[in-house]
Amino acid sequence: MNNQIKSSWSRIKPAFIALCLPVFLGVNACSDETMQNVQKIKDYETARTIFWDELYPDGGETLYCAQQFDGGYNRGINIEHVFPMGWVTHTLDCGRRKECRLNSALFNQIEADLHNLYPARTEINKERSSIAFGMVNGEKRNYGSCDFEIQHRRPRLVEPREEVRGNIARSMFYMADTYNLTLFEKQIAILEKWHREDPPDQFEKDRNDKIEKIQGNRNPYIDGKIF
Repeated sequence: MNNQIKSSWSRIKPAFIALCLPVFLGVNACSDETMQNVQKIKDYETARTIFWDELYPDGGETLYCAQQFDGGYNRGINIEHVFPMGWVTHTLDCGRRKECRLNSALFNQIEADLHNLYPARTEINKERSSIAFGMVNGEKRNYGSCDFEIQHRRPRLVEPREEVRGNIARSMFYMADTYNLTLFEKQIAILEKWHREDPPDQFEKDRNDKIEKIQGNRNPYIDGKIF
């Protein structure tokens, strides 16, 4: 095996193992059907269609603002990657996002993972960018009734509404665990707190079930795993 192939496999292997090992004893996450489903979502363009047509066909509410939306195209609503893709490109060292799509199969798999995707208001998604999650002093509201606060001075932070803090924590932990991505200690500490204080509700559990049927694997942190 040449060095280039070894390097590529070393990056793909952690994700492959995480997807294929049993989530719980007696459950094989790598059945033929599972692998077929996982392979179906080959990139973000594919995932985006599946996201709206299969995961949110009847609409729902945005992650950060709880804004209701109908099924189909909604102006001002797009898809948020809870674990930022800017952090992923840095970890994989594959270049900018467009370059990573061209030269990294693992990046395409990570970018397309439905467990990390949530509907969001476009301007909120843009403001959040790749900023870490945390607690922002005060309750300054820049987005009307939307309970989303951003601290532009260092350390740059965004604070989401209480009702989805656990959802965010479990998405972040899933991504870090599944793809061997880095979370810093301060980020882990706040996410662990949110995970405890905001346990999975029925919507999050149902969403996990839907994604398992579509993508072929579950987020074990919704099922009770501790980071």
